[in-house]
Amino acid sequence: MVDQQVASENIKIPVILIVDDNIQNLELLQAYLEDIECRTIAAYDGPEALDMVARHQPDLLLLDIMMPKMSGFEVCKRLKNDPKTCAIPVIMVTALNEFGDIERGIDSGTDDFVSKPVNKLELLARVRTMLKLKHLSDKLERTLAYLSEIENAAQH
Repeated sequence: MVDQQVASENIKIPVILIVDDNIQNLELLQAYLEDIECRTIAAYDGPEALDMVARHQPDLLLLDIMMPKMSGFEVCKRLKNDPKTCAIPVIMVTALNEFGDIERGIDSGTDDFVSKPVNKLELLARVRTMLKLKHLSDKLERTLAYLSEIENAAQH
């Protein structure tokens, strides 16, 4: 049973939610990510992104900042303030280069930035790093839950 669980963990394909109101930008990011074993899903604005996160629990978000209805800053802030979604890594994809925008992104909880125009190699390196961190974080969380169960069983 444990071997099957380990095998299923190793073959779980990460899900990446790409959020951008510009279809060309979204399709470009999807094309770049074809070099990584992952499944991509898309949202075209902030409210749709929050809905997609709730429904699909992605492993990573690539999040545009300037969008109608709700900015990427607001989406990120909401995700990071929710215990159910705070561990999902967020990479903001932005044309904004002002220090204030970077500061605002950090204040909203983003984990990393990629500047537009997006460099494919930089994007892939950052995505791979965030997926590794998410995988390790999830594994640690499962291990701690398992140890807690053992500890509780030992006390009873």
